[in-house]
Amino acid sequence: MKYFLIVDGYNMINSWPELKTIGEDNLEDARVKLTELLENYRAYKGIKVVVVFDAHMVKGSMEKREFHGGLEVVYTKENETADAFIEKVVDEIGRKHNVLVATSDWLEQQIVLGRGAARISARELREEMLRAQKIMRDKYKIKPSAEKQSIENRIQGEVLEKLEKIRRER
Repeated sequence: MKYFLIVDGYNMINSWPELKTIGEDNLEDARVKLTELLENYRAYKGIKVVVVFDAHMVKGSMEKREFHGGLEVVYTKENETADAFIEKVVDEIGRKHNVLVATSDWLEQQIVLGRGAARISARELREEMLRAQKIMRDKYKIKPSAEKQSIENRIQGEVLEKLEKIRRER
């Protein structure tokens, strides 16, 4: 059984303080930052993540899908909200797969729960992602060596002797 996280992109941007600040200056930068954060989270969790941005108010907009690493980014078509798109996807896969929908829209949460998905609020997803980032930082943190990090400590034998000889000749 596959695990899916479906994210209402603008809901996250308007709910997360760091993204909201970025979005006030440049909405595209906020979308890029959100997709970067979600791609890292996706890689950590090993799940499929779909982030949906609605373009329902954009005249002539056609549905557009992009892939960033293993992250799918969807821009809805004209007259289709992110909520409507998310509901359609949940209808298709919600009873066959584990689906988690990230939105703080209470009505949307109730709708997706009724269609077989679970829900997580924007605040809860942000906290979960921050925990995951901390775990990854701690796991891959480079620990300082007890020895001084110098070239002499990394080169051995004949190579070190030859370098020392060259240094003395100068």
